[in-house]
Formats: sequence, C-alpha cells, structure tokens
Amino acid sequence: QVQLVESGGGLVQAGGSLRLSCAASARSFSSYAMGWFRQAPGKERDIVAAISWSGYSTYYVDSVKGRFTISRDNAKNTVYLQMNNLKPDDTAVYYCAAGTTDDSAYYTRPELYEYDYWGQGTQVTVSS
Repeated sequence: QVQLVESGGGLVQAGGSLRLSCAASARSFSSYAMGWFRQAPGKERDIVAAISWSGYSTYYVDSVKGRFTISRDNAKNTVYLQMNNLKPDDTAVYYCAAGTTDDSAYYTRPELYEYDYWGQGTQVTVSS
C-alpha cells in the first residue's frame, strides 16, 4: 500500500514558477515509477510527466517540455515537479501517482506503467 500527499500548489501569475512535492509512505518507494497528472475543469485527467524508479528515464507531455522538470529523491520518498514559465492553460488539479509494471519492455517508459496509487491532488491556478 502506498499513500501519497501532494503539496506546493497555489496561485501564480503567468510566467511564474511553482514546485510541487509528493511525499510517499511506502517501504518500497524506490521500486515504483512516479507520475504527475493533471485535471482541468470539464476535462479528463492526463499525464504531465513521469519518472522511472531509478530516475534515469523521464517522460513529459509535449505541452510542458522545456518548462517542467520531474525529479525524485528515493532517500526522502519524495517526487517533485518543478514548473517554470507557467501559463493559464496549466491551471488544474495536479495529482501524483505511483505505478508498477509487469512488462520489462516498459522499464524505460514510465508513462506506460499502471498507476494504481493516487494522492488527493493540489490546485494550481495560473492567472493571466
């Protein structure tokens, strides 16, 4: 069982920055891929970024490439999402999730893992 708690959301002007954190309570945190997802009002929840258990492999959706950076500290059981040059379209509830896979072909594709454990979400609002 994995429990996840996000923090760091808030209100920021366009062009500003925020860093989201997700603290995990799991003895085997380092065995999970971690992902950040977001859901805007009236839209589906979509993946934003993901990182493999080692941190070696990362994935970003095209709309955030060059602006967002996902990282993890396995010693602290924490994953981060640094968000720079924020835009109003980034406004959403952001969720972190822990994922696993049984398919070795996906080991370097954290975006393809099964994400079964979710945090409660943190609101990010970007004003224009």
